[in-house]
Amino acid sequence: MFERFTKDARAVVKGAVEHADGEGAASVDDGHMLLALLDREASRASFALASLGAVRRRESIEGALGEARRRGGLSQADAAALAELGIDVSEIVSRVEETHGVGALAGGRGAGRPGRGRGWSGHLPFTREAKDTLEKSLRIATARRDRHIGDEHILFALTVRPGPVSEVLADHGVTHASVERVLYGEGAA
Repeated sequence: MFERFTKDARAVVKGAVEHADGEGAASVDDGHMLLALLDREASRASFALASLGAVRRRESIEGALGEARRRGGLSQADAAALAELGIDVSEIVSRVEETHGVGALAGGRGAGRPGRGRGWSGHLPFTREAKDTLEKSLRIATARRDRHIGDEHILFALTVRPGPVSEVLADHGVTHASVERVLYGEGAA
């Protein structure tokens, strides 16, 4: 599948690995792909993200992704659903962090555990969600009859996969419909 990726899409995947490694994560997740997309310039996805104001709200996006990681990857919708059952996710996170340190649920390698999560090849593994995002980008490109998978297809995939990343994007005005409108002029204005 990777051979069908454009130069920009490959740069996003490489950038995601760099973000994960830089923050000491045990694996590459779809949040890292979003950060790598925000790093890009002069690509279709970067145009869409800039047009929708996401680039200038990067700090807010990074904060929201960090909070989702701190909650162990639970979206705000997940936390609200658990609250309806009487489960206070914030309280659980606080108790875990009291015992194990701040960010214990974030899945990082942590101090004194460098390289944890790296496979036999020395590369960081991709989470199931990140792999699903890449597979979804292929399906989106195929459905659009595009021969190659571009970074815009990765952005589309991030907007439609349920979870914290699509929630953060939607909270910042980046939805499948808004990206489609910016890139293809389709849908309601």
